[in-house]
Amino acid sequence: MAENLFSYGTLQLESVQLNTFGRALEGYPDVLIGYRLTLKKIEAQAVVALSGMTHHQNMMYTGNESDSINGVVFKITRTELKKADKYEAPSGYDSFV
Repeated sequence: MAENLFSYGTLQLESVQLNTFGRALEGYPDVLIGYRLTLKKIEAQAVVALSGMTHHQNMMYTGNESDSINGVVFKITRTELKKADKYEAPSGYDSFV
């Protein structure tokens, strides 16, 4: 069964996709309305090394229709969704699986 994964950050990077899923993902651009981005320091050095970034972008719900986040929607498997959560877990993200 295919799952939709909205990515607005490092999971858009092919190097991260290859390391996380073992393949490059195909997706399409999309926008979340009513959210804005904030920054959170990445504590896991392995994530910093893989992504080359020191901060994650976090989304915050505002409910304001003038706020939006651009990203990409990827079709992935349920197993890959769990891998995405595992990749994000060191950064303090909550799992939705």
